[in-house]
Amino acid sequence: MSGEKIKIVKIEHRAVIKFLTKEGNTPSHIRERMLRVFGDSCPSEFTIKFWSKQFKIGRESLEDDPRSGRPIFAVTEENVAKVKKIILEDRRVKQWEIARDVGISKERVNEIIHTHLNMSKVSARWVPRMLTPFDMDRRVKCCKDFLNMSRGKEEEIMSKVVTCDETWIRQWDPESKQESLQWKFKDEKPPRKFKVRPSAGKLMATVFWDIEGILMIDYLPKRTTMNAEYYSNLLRQLRDAIKEKRRGKLSKGILMLHDNAPVHTARTTQLVMKELGFGTIDHPPYSPDLAPCDYFLFRNLKKDLRGRKFSTDDEMKAAVTDFFDDKPKDFFFHGLMSLFDKCNKCISLEGDYIEK
Repeated sequence: MSGEKIKIVKIEHRAVIKFLTKEGNTPSHIRERMLRVFGDSCPSEFTIKFWSKQFKIGRESLEDDPRSGRPIFAVTEENVAKVKKIILEDRRVKQWEIARDVGISKERVNEIIHTHLNMSKVSARWVPRMLTPFDMDRRVKCCKDFLNMSRGKEEEIMSKVVTCDETWIRQWDPESKQESLQWKFKDEKPPRKFKVRPSAGKLMATVFWDIEGILMIDYLPKRTTMNAEYYSNLLRQLRDAIKEKRRGKLSKGILMLHDNAPVHTARTTQLVMKELGFGTIDHPPYSPDLAPCDYFLFRNLKKDLRGRKFSTDDEMKAAVTDFFDDKPKDFFFHGLMSLFDKCNKCISLEGDYIEK
């Protein structure tokens, strides 16, 4: 698109913004309406806010203000292509560096990036591991194997599943920024929070559960190490708990779903699993997004406990018990059954991590 055509399009956009602003629409509402009409060529949120404010304070002209320096026609098809090439070569490049290399102003670079390339700068998403192609293939294979095994008998398979994992329960775990959101009036100052660290006092809980609820919770004694021998002993206790709480479940067969922590994959653990007659569901490494304990159970538990203070270990244990006792069977049922959706999403993403 030539510089003259770009200028005409910008004037047209500003005319729409002017009309909708005078009609009493907010910038966010204006952007929604323009997105529906103009699609990818819609002006950026920043541009709409800027011009809406100008028209609110009485501006009538749709033209750019006269200025010294480089002309507005620096936004050319050639410069748009140059900016795009520089960004694709280095996604972290700064706007002033692009302006220097292309030979245009930083304002024009900002316009090219937001208006013509429809790009914005975001921070990286934290993931457990940078997955290799082999890791992603393994994740896809595990998901496909699980779905093929369960096809047409999803509830029957999940009725056999027992899943477990370990997590830390803290005497004090501060609220996250998202959890501390609260309503305020426009003229009120926003609330402030001091940044605090979780308490040192904590307990390691190992939770075993199925589609009906909690089977067993173990708290690792202080100055004790979670190893294969300790975990194997928990599996023997688990068998007794299943026999007591789920009559007939053992005879149908147990499928253990746990991650690839060393205590879960150790030879001692595998021998005890065989001794107890427990089967396993293959779980890919580095995949908390495919572990029901991580993506569902512990996330909900921590959300409930976060922001509360406990003086003793017994108070922490009581809070955990109360949380689980308060949940209906549907809570656990849906938590485990959602694994099917997670597997389908993982396959559609070709093994990449699933967005929260």
